[in-house]
Amino acid sequence: MRAVRRFTVRASLPESLSGLGDLATNLRWTWHPPTRDLFASMDAELFNRVRDPLRMLTALPPARLDELAVDDAFLARAREAVADLDRYLAEPRWYQKQDDAELPPAVAYFSMEFGVTEALPNYSGGLGVLAGDHLKAASDLGVPMIGVGLLYRAGYFRQALSLDGWQVEHYPVIDPNAFPLELLTDGGEPVVVDVAMPAGRTLHAQIWKARVGRIPLLLLDTDTEANDEDLRAVTDRLYGGDADHRIRQEILSGIGGFRAVRRYCELTGHPQPKVFHTNEGHAGFLGLERAREIIQTDGLAFDEALPAVRAGTVFTTHTPVSAGIDRFPVDLVQRYFTDGRLVPDVDPRRVLALGAEDNPGLFNMAHMGLRLAQRANGVSALHGRVSRRMFSRLWPGFDFDEVPVSSVTNGVHGPTWVARELSALLGRNHEELGLDGARGKPLRDGVSDEQLWALRRELREKLVAEVRRRVRAAWMQRGASALELGWTDTVFDPDVLTVGFARRVPTYKRLTLMLRDPDRLRALLLDERRPIQLVVAGKSHPADEGGKQLIQQIVRFVDDPEVRRRIVFLPDYDMSMARYLYRGCDVWLNTPVRQLEACGTSGMKSALNGGLNLSIRDGWWDECYDGSNGWAIPTADGVTDPLRRDELEAAALYDLLGHQIAPLFYDRDAGGVPGGWLSMVWHTLETLGPRVQAARMVREYVESGYLPASRMVAEATGDGYRGALSLAEYRTKLDVSWPRVRIFDTELLVEDAAPLVTGTEVTIRARIDLAGLDPSEVDVQAVVGKVGDGDELTGPLTVPMSGDGIGAFAARLKLPHPGSIGYTVRVLPKHRLLATPAELARVVHA
Repeated sequence: MRAVRRFTVRASLPESLSGLGDLATNLRWTWHPPTRDLFASMDAELFNRVRDPLRMLTALPPARLDELAVDDAFLARAREAVADLDRYLAEPRWYQKQDDAELPPAVAYFSMEFGVTEALPNYSGGLGVLAGDHLKAASDLGVPMIGVGLLYRAGYFRQALSLDGWQVEHYPVIDPNAFPLELLTDGGEPVVVDVAMPAGRTLHAQIWKARVGRIPLLLLDTDTEANDEDLRAVTDRLYGGDADHRIRQEILSGIGGFRAVRRYCELTGHPQPKVFHTNEGHAGFLGLERAREIIQTDGLAFDEALPAVRAGTVFTTHTPVSAGIDRFPVDLVQRYFTDGRLVPDVDPRRVLALGAEDNPGLFNMAHMGLRLAQRANGVSALHGRVSRRMFSRLWPGFDFDEVPVSSVTNGVHGPTWVARELSALLGRNHEELGLDGARGKPLRDGVSDEQLWALRRELREKLVAEVRRRVRAAWMQRGASALELGWTDTVFDPDVLTVGFARRVPTYKRLTLMLRDPDRLRALLLDERRPIQLVVAGKSHPADEGGKQLIQQIVRFVDDPEVRRRIVFLPDYDMSMARYLYRGCDVWLNTPVRQLEACGTSGMKSALNGGLNLSIRDGWWDECYDGSNGWAIPTADGVTDPLRRDELEAAALYDLLGHQIAPLFYDRDAGGVPGGWLSMVWHTLETLGPRVQAARMVREYVESGYLPASRMVAEATGDGYRGALSLAEYRTKLDVSWPRVRIFDTELLVEDAAPLVTGTEVTIRARIDLAGLDPSEVDVQAVVGKVGDGDELTGPLTVPMSGDGIGAFAARLKLPHPGSIGYTVRVLPKHRLLATPAELARVVHA
């Protein structure tokens, strides 16, 4: 018989154990070893199986709970754990100790997925895990953040393999009551936010809250009886459905998410956010809802509200290619906004203009995100450069480096990902790991190479045991008999160099680059003196047939009895598997097509555990590789044939593995310790440890994003929105005057006909018609730099020019470079509420 409905009943705890409920539902336990130890002490075998305190409380026999309820030693430990959590939640931390009254009282952080723990399967890959690490680091630092997303009733898919190696997806339906979530209520009734839908319908969403340390994470859920059947399915699964399904999710995330934040703060007394951070463009519609609120509450027009909205918005893009941006047909967007019910008093034509792109039939979510945010960034230094080039058409007339998209390199949450055995060996507790990887005594103080090598082998041994268990389970799922799986007991060897490759499987990540020359790979795996073993994992999007074919290719190779002891593909990659891989692999492999990996954080997690990276110089590795913390796979720059490029880069990969990496790993001293290898491991731990921490990332966001945004919001909204009104009036004036601004003539003067050598002082003059603009309303600049055959300025030096009030402007400067030098003059807008001169995308050149 099948159940017609599923529901979850939580355990009823004795009064003396009531504190365990708070410990189990606050996800701080995911990065707090003492709390996990407490639950493990209740039933070690059960905890190791479920790895979820809340599930464990439900699964424990009532008799065991009764025993613990009168166990004085256990109760004392439980009380201390609860007290420690209370201290963590209440004590001043880094953010509270900053001496700056302009720090925002709260920041709302929007993301379509959050990978906090496998116990809350609300993520698909790197974007969600990054968002989870962002919240954890914000909690550790005391940043008053509210996370906002959607609750997917089927989460992301679970992956299995067919007998012929094809990816098979299934979507287990979740019951929110079985997860560390609580329904937001008011007077005992669920709090519901409403979002208008076409044809006079309304989408209703209830709000579930997860507690991520100090951070509330609000997740909207449309699976409620108040919705029509199709609307109940809006939050059915992550990244599923057609364009109509997707736009409903993004409208709910942005507009509904903003309304959920407002209601949550009203009910709980949490400070209302002053700054809003969108992790990718999915939640970009929230800017329209914020404008609607200002228009209706304070009586401003849309153009007057826009500066206040932009001032408080930070937009992070993770997309290095235009094809990866969410786009919707314009007529689909019109369908949702034209009747004016979704965001009343916001002209639908203004909505469409915000998402306009070169193709007039498409609405571009990233373009809207950039137009509604005053601060935008990529997620690595290289990705920042790629993004400035990719979005440069929104700022015509400006050099790529002037496009207002900065970068904040991603980081990972050390306490979540570092093996506790390693932190214990190095004398670091979970607090030190999360807040400052460089704090305290030097890492090598009192720790020998022998100790570190023994630990690395122990972690590798744990990975081998997990690999064997998962390989056997995967073959059983594919239909094999237990009688034919004896060989799985000898898969992998804890003394063999272990390489890991695990990530999503879009084509650009090149899962099968390692298979470019199967014979060379086979020779590396089976080398008698210096063998290599390779563990591979990853999911392809259900609609990505090309990605599934790549998985099938790798599975068919690893199924070969000749190599299957040395290479495996593990299905159903998730956070629980990832921890074994990051901790047990000696080398972390990454082979994207260069400039297509925005950041990629898996290699950071491996590095924190003493793994060495072997990667194309893309994303974070481009800026962090120093020649001693791993290996950079040479790229075939200039080769336009992708097959030839792959062939060359695969050959370089094989050469590195066979001629550098394996020899170094197996070069041992008399005690069996690879001193050269460990010198690289130590260097990696010492130098990369602080750089790849999520705490560093969040501090950068506070200092370069949240704090200046908060200051700008105060400027824009203070004194009855005086700043926003001023900027709106200024932009209206520019609309009239700017097309008529002219630079008539320019000249470069040298006093006394001095020879032109580096350092010679010159004067640049220009006559300019400002078309009615006051000189204080513009920034007139002389720009001097080297020139090539195309007269493009490189390495420019920019100097402000002062005017005489009647159209003559001049600047004095010293020539900065030898060689061919050129100059130009340009005029830019100037207003105190502009974050950069390029912000308004207006410039007049000589």
